[in-house]
Amino acid sequence: MEPFRLHILGCGSALPTVRHFPTTQVVECRGKLYMIDCGEGAQLQMRRAGLSFSKMGHIFISHLHGDHCFGLIGMLSTFGLLGRTSKVNIYGDAALEEILHIQLKWFCRDLGYEVVFHAVDTTKQYVVYEDRSLTVETIPLDHRLPCCGYLFKEKQGLPHIRREMIDCYDIPVSQILNIKNGQDYVQHDGTVVPNERLVVLAAPPRSYAYVSDTKYKPQLTEQLQNVTTLYHEATYGDDNLAMSEKYFHSTARQAAQIALGANAGKLLLGHYSSRYTDEKVLLQQAKEVFENARLTKEFDIIDI
Repeated sequence: MEPFRLHILGCGSALPTVRHFPTTQVVECRGKLYMIDCGEGAQLQMRRAGLSFSKMGHIFISHLHGDHCFGLIGMLSTFGLLGRTSKVNIYGDAALEEILHIQLKWFCRDLGYEVVFHAVDTTKQYVVYEDRSLTVETIPLDHRLPCCGYLFKEKQGLPHIRREMIDCYDIPVSQILNIKNGQDYVQHDGTVVPNERLVVLAAPPRSYAYVSDTKYKPQLTEQLQNVTTLYHEATYGDDNLAMSEKYFHSTARQAAQIALGANAGKLLLGHYSSRYTDEKVLLQQAKEVFENARLTKEFDIIDI
């Protein structure tokens, strides 16, 4: 099975602390790296995590609060200093394009590579990126600014041909792809070997949902049904429910309710308020609703 991993580079919220960096994540899939949000210090965390700058071709920004995008211009500048020539694709609310244009003009002249901006309609659910093995679609959220999360979904792989069947029926290499695509195998004497005897199904496709800053939104469970791994912001605990409603954030318990309703495989918590010096209280409240929950921390590497 191909690697499909999540790297946590920052899991704090707006107010800086010495314990957590602002929100930044990297999804690793089939040799490519995809960044989700780019908080201050993201490039430093990339270095510390040993992640390759050259494999980073797509950056997805959830919204224009600084703790989710202050690191972006520094990252783009570093790409240029490293001699990058391949383009970088950035996805985010349309207002980000104007901000980037000004920053690039002043700080990143003669980059040597192209920055391609893709405006995202944060109010709609749709695919914003697709390649042969992966799709990324938006998750509309409810925050103080236009905001969306992102859902990374593997495409179903082709079946695997059974090694012993190749030997048993002396199947030539030229027929293997046809068999993987569903064809039966016809022997020289005309005998038909059914496809289902020759192959085993590939592993079910995996998925990762990144739910950035949002107030509690029960209808998210419809889009996130059966997601393999769910990250959901958990800025506050039960003691600050009023704060979560005022600032359009979620509590850990509410994040767990989303995971439960979506039948998620596991729940990752993050975006902790700086008022919590020990996030275990958040984990405890989440586990009361959804047992397979865990806290994230910097430099976690999590198999999707």
